[in-house]
Amino acid sequence: MANDDATIADSQKKSIDLAKNELRAILGKMNELRLSIKAWRLLRVRSRLKPTKPMKLGARHLWILLITALIIVQVVRNRVQTYRHNKCLITVPWFTQKVFRPPEDCSICQDVQQVDKLSAVDPTIFEQRYAYSGKPVVISDAMANWTASKVFSFSFFKTLYYEEEANCQFFPYKTEFQNLQDVFDMSDSRATMEKGTKPWYVGWSNCDEKIGAILRQHYQRPYFLPATAESEKTDWIFMGSYGYGAPMHVDDVEHPSWQAQIKGEKLWILEPPRECHYTCKRLEVVVHSGEIIVLDTNRWYHQTKIVSKDMSITIGAEYD
Repeated sequence: MANDDATIADSQKKSIDLAKNELRAILGKMNELRLSIKAWRLLRVRSRLKPTKPMKLGARHLWILLITALIIVQVVRNRVQTYRHNKCLITVPWFTQKVFRPPEDCSICQDVQQVDKLSAVDPTIFEQRYAYSGKPVVISDAMANWTASKVFSFSFFKTLYYEEEANCQFFPYKTEFQNLQDVFDMSDSRATMEKGTKPWYVGWSNCDEKIGAILRQHYQRPYFLPATAESEKTDWIFMGSYGYGAPMHVDDVEHPSWQAQIKGEKLWILEPPRECHYTCKRLEVVVHSGEIIVLDTNRWYHQTKIVSKDMSITIGAEYD
């Protein structure tokens, strides 16, 4: 009986600690945004009242506060998404992503100890083991006939996009750039990552059919995809210099995706869905030039960091 009580107490403590951590993270981010929302002020009323007796918050109270905070965040997220629909320059903060999504099936990461690296993959085997299972994998020989590694460069993309009205989605990450025109206006020394210049990393989607046709002259549909799978026509391109990359986040897309490392090397850090933290482990893999990583970025939290001294260029797309 004593053991049962101890187990229950330990479970309650873990629940409280989890709620505290989630609440601290959300309130911290909300504070960074300086939200002037009445409900936000109510959440902070405890610190202003300064009660004479310490307040003891149990798991139930913490979860109520957490849910209230999440509702506020969802309201903010809806407003941001409305603006983002019209001005594709806003990215939804990571802490608002997937807030109200249903729990994930931990089979996508259970018993996954590492990211497999394969070559000469039979599409049927790929479909059975990786295509829709959510398990990440790197294919090392899928770019053998591509000319992208010889053609894609900063100057190549500058030629394609500089005169274009680029209204596609743009990710500035930690840079000061507001759009692709700003990127291609940077100095030649910074673009070529000369010593002493400021590092940079950006990403964008291509929504220009003519440019898309030019891009696809230099890469083909990855051979390992199932015969019945169709690739989305939207290309995603990520480019930048050593030490930079995308922060930990999860995407809001429809399908799994592949990302081909055209140049440079990039470290991928993968975190399982939050409900699977006690079941699954954190994974890391370096994707080298010529390799393709396949990942369901809609389910795996992921962070990237360029680890090569050379510029990193990545192109990818979703598949169904």
